[in-house]
Amino acid sequence: QVQLVESGGGSVQPGGSLRLSCAASGFTFSLFAMNWYRQALGKERELVAFISGTGDSTNYANSVKGRFTISRDNVRKMVFLQMNSLKPEDTAVYYCNTFVNRPNWGQGTQVTVSS
Repeated sequence: QVQLVESGGGSVQPGGSLRLSCAASGFTFSLFAMNWYRQALGKERELVAFISGTGDSTNYANSVKGRFTISRDNVRKMVFLQMNSLKPEDTAVYYCNTFVNRPNWGQGTQVTVSS
C-alpha cells in the first residue's frame, strides 16, 4: 500500500531555513505527481507546492513563491521541500501527498517559526 513518511520539521527563528523530506513507497513513484500541503491551527489544509512525476514541472502557492523549492529524487523515491526565509505565518503541520487511486497522506511534520 502507499506509504508516505515526512521528516525534517522543527522550530526555527524567522528568516531561517528548513528542509522537509518525504519518503514514498508502495507505488511507482516516478509516474505520480507529488504535493506538499500544510495546515495551520484552526485553518484549512492548503496546497503549498506541486511537482510532476518527472520533476520538470513545479508550482507554488503565492504565499511561498520565491522562498520554497520543491524537488524530487526518483531513484531514492523521495520528495523535498526546501523552505527559506521562513515567516511566523509558515507555522503549520506539513503533509506529503499524492493521488494513487485516492488521496494519500503522510502523518505530517510540525514546522514552527517563532522568535
